[in-house]
Amino acid sequence: MIPLLAISAWSGTGKTTLLKLLIPELKSRGIRCGLIKHTHHQMEVDTPGKDSDELRKAGADQVMVASELRWALMTETPQQNGHNLHYFASRMNASELDLILVEGFKHEEVAKIVLHRSGTGKQPPLSLDQWVIAVASDIKLELSVVRLDLNNTVEIADFIESWMSAKKA
Repeated sequence: MIPLLAISAWSGTGKTTLLKLLIPELKSRGIRCGLIKHTHHQMEVDTPGKDSDELRKAGADQVMVASELRWALMTETPQQNGHNLHYFASRMNASELDLILVEGFKHEEVAKIVLHRSGTGKQPPLSLDQWVIAVASDIKLELSVVRLDLNNTVEIADFIESWMSAKKA
């Protein structure tokens, strides 16, 4: 199974900002990354009015849109009570990935780097569960796990690369 690593934090802490910097850094090291992003919002990935959108709305349970450059599969799941993170990860092509980064899913039992940004007004993470492998923060914190500099993408990528190596061993 491909290693899963969640980037977890309160909204507004900078999860997406970090991932936008971290993914190219990992890719430059030869690490092929997938990403699963959790959202609480009604999600539409198709363009309203396009044929694929109209056919999905006509009742197709799965619609694949494909071109020479990319493809996307949309699956309707209104009858299901939601899937867990491992279900979604199992849908990704393991032969083309070395790591699946996860944004959100903070309550899933998966390795996590928790983010803390002092300017958010949120308290630093004091109680960390067994799944937290590091905290990336913009201030010094005394913690029982590794503390990373939230503003140092290279340091975070180094940590992830070491973590991945240790998982393989």
